[in-house]
Amino acid sequence: METASGTAESPDPVPALAREIFTGVAGKWALLILETLADRTLRFSELKRQVPGISHKMLAQTLRALERDAVVHRTVHPTVPPSVEYRLTEAGRELRGTVFGLCAWTRRHYAEIEAARRRSG
Repeated sequence: METASGTAESPDPVPALAREIFTGVAGKWALLILETLADRTLRFSELKRQVPGISHKMLAQTLRALERDAVVHRTVHPTVPPSVEYRLTEAGRELRGTVFGLCAWTRRHYAEIEAARRRSG
């Protein structure tokens, strides 16, 4: 679409970014990491022990994605070997509240949802 100045308008990048972020944080591992970090800071190895079934590779990938999206903050301590800690950012804590609000909504309306699904076949 052209504007009055005759230049094409750029599409709004927010919906595409939002879809990408939602896809990332809605994954099983991201949700478990959000819950595990909650209000604490953990080293990589502690986080791996506390997220049942996650592989080293999947934990590293998920943490990188959450860090890229400003959900997790990574701190590297200059020790030998290096010690790396992860904590939720302010945005991550807010996201955690939003996600778990959705979970609470699901629990509150579970019977209603289940009944509607049975009716629709």
